[in-house]
Amino acid sequence: MECVPTQHGEASSVLLVVDDYPENLISMRALLQCEDWQVVTAASGLEALALLLEHDVDLVLLDVKMPGMDGFEVARMMRGSQRTCMTPIIFLSASAHSPTAVLEGYASGGIDYLLKPFDPLILKPKVQALLEHQHNRRALQRLSHDLELARAFNASVLENAAEGILVVGEDGVISYANPAISRLLNAPVGELQGQTLLSFLQKPHVPDWRESELYAGYRRGETWRLHDAILRTVPGQQLPVAMSCAPLPDEQKAMVVTVLDMSEVRHLHEQLEFQAVTDPLTGLLNRRGFYQAVETVLQHHERNERNEHTLVLLYLDLDGFKRINDSLGHEAGDQMLGWVSAQLKTCLRGYDILGRMGGDEFTALLELEYPEQAAKIAEKLIERVSICQQVDGLDVMLGASIGIATFPDCGNDLDGLLHAADIAMYEAKRAGRQQYRYYDQEMNGRARSRLMLENSVGTAIDNKDVTLVYQPQVSLEDGHLRGVEALLRWQHPSVGDVPPGLFLPLLEGARLISQLSSWIYQQVAAQRAAWARIMRDDWVLSVSLSSSQFNMPNLADQLQQVLERHGLHGRQLEVEISEESLMQNLEQSTKQLKLLRRVGVRLALDDFGAGHCSLAHLRNLAFDTVKLAPQLIARLPGSRRDAAMARSIIELCGHFDLLVIAQGVETLEQCQWLKAHGCQLIQGPIIALPLIAEEISLWPQPFELCAGPC
Repeated sequence: MECVPTQHGEASSVLLVVDDYPENLISMRALLQCEDWQVVTAASGLEALALLLEHDVDLVLLDVKMPGMDGFEVARMMRGSQRTCMTPIIFLSASAHSPTAVLEGYASGGIDYLLKPFDPLILKPKVQALLEHQHNRRALQRLSHDLELARAFNASVLENAAEGILVVGEDGVISYANPAISRLLNAPVGELQGQTLLSFLQKPHVPDWRESELYAGYRRGETWRLHDAILRTVPGQQLPVAMSCAPLPDEQKAMVVTVLDMSEVRHLHEQLEFQAVTDPLTGLLNRRGFYQAVETVLQHHERNERNEHTLVLLYLDLDGFKRINDSLGHEAGDQMLGWVSAQLKTCLRGYDILGRMGGDEFTALLELEYPEQAAKIAEKLIERVSICQQVDGLDVMLGASIGIATFPDCGNDLDGLLHAADIAMYEAKRAGRQQYRYYDQEMNGRARSRLMLENSVGTAIDNKDVTLVYQPQVSLEDGHLRGVEALLRWQHPSVGDVPPGLFLPLLEGARLISQLSSWIYQQVAAQRAAWARIMRDDWVLSVSLSSSQFNMPNLADQLQQVLERHGLHGRQLEVEISEESLMQNLEQSTKQLKLLRRVGVRLALDDFGAGHCSLAHLRNLAFDTVKLAPQLIARLPGSRRDAAMARSIIELCGHFDLLVIAQGVETLEQCQWLKAHGCQLIQGPIIALPLIAEEISLWPQPFELCAGPC
């Protein structure tokens, strides 16, 4: 058996010659060998059947008389197989010449019957013609198969498309509907076919098909699109859709209508609209939503000349929220904001407009008979918010300060009302918090002054309106000058002396605190270097840091640079940090203290005894100095409680090798009591009010205490 390779070119046909005489196979191969086809031979019927299973044979030349399985039996088996039932067979015979044998050959599936010896000039053209015919038949089969695949594919696309698809004739009648449109319109496909498109089109309303834009676009050969159409389902429900109508080729006399369900898109749009005006944390209106709702009410109120009610705006800011947020974390803070919003909704009416403006600020627009009624509501809100709550097992308590503004007396629009209510709320905080205030013109004047300061604080450094003064720190033992504390002063050209407690928050709000801090460190270090000629090496210059200054990530690097620039030792500079600054983020504060310790500067715990007063800070944090708060010193020695507290702190600091400085000392009695109980240093009016640098240079050594400031 001789075979061709199983991989052959697409245009190459395979000819199978079957004969039990090898010499016949050799002569047939020599005779029929051609570039247009390949010859494979078999010496028996079984070999022939095996080759037919292995190769796509295009023509079989089959000997009739063969041992075992003759040609007729091979032919019958070929015709019984789907693989070879269409393969042409030419019988070759040298002995079976009878008409009966020839008829049996044709009955077995042969298409020709040749007698040996045969004329090569007849056989070869016949073989060539049959191979070409078979090649064309196979090509036609492949083409038919490809067309069937394409038809099935297209049908599958239409059947499985998510979009609804209709074919509509130029008369407006539906001739085809895919399953998707059947589901959208809630009707069987058969029920849709034969219906008019306009019977389902609710928006836009089209009374006449021939006059519609849809039909006009079809006539022009254009695609007509509509993104906000509405179809009516068979049960009568409205379905928002996007439609696209495109003409088919002219001979079709129809158009294809694509329908996209927009229900989900519309739902998502509504969700986005809701999210755009809603605070996700509390479910209240956010700033944008509050503006939209209130401006609508104000416009209606202005148009209505006979208003029997007064519109009142409440601006609520939580007291103590930052402490909770910083100490317990943002999750606890969010939990508290959710709880507060629930309390506000409980206290107000369903038609009152309530919103969260951001952070811990809430606003409400109320419609009342009299503006004075807002006071009772504000008291109720303050009382409800001030209830003690448990967060993570800890008892926490908030407060609320509320500003009240009336429309149109305090503002002609929402911005004006918010501005007025914000000023009133700030006044409530200034008065001690947990209160409400109505806006009036006097408040407006104070707010304008504050705004003037805000506008000018940015130029205060450049204009040299900000200066440093120095307050001495003196030993109670021998009166020697231990050092001074640098204090910041702002002499405003119009307002005069502005307290640090007012302008430092303004600088932080204007994001100028970093610039100011750099200036302070440079001035302090330069001044300490200038005093080097007249002061001892262990003489200390102290500088107090605000919370934002202490929390700056580059604080240690800044101090290191100024010390090196001015040739100072780290122990000649003392940094004072209040306990309140430490508590904002104790973990981060501990890291910052370690960085400052590496620089070598002294560390002082400022205003101890006025705030949290945690003794654990004295034990756990690496401080060199503790400064007793002026509020604690002010009631000495008369207050037994304050005396006991001060005595305990001084004694404990002695055990921890901490230097103690009493601040705000005013009387000789205080000095004597402090000295008797182990306090080493004092600072305050009895020593001196803050002095300029030249006055410090003339400071007497040692200093003698007297009854008043020097």
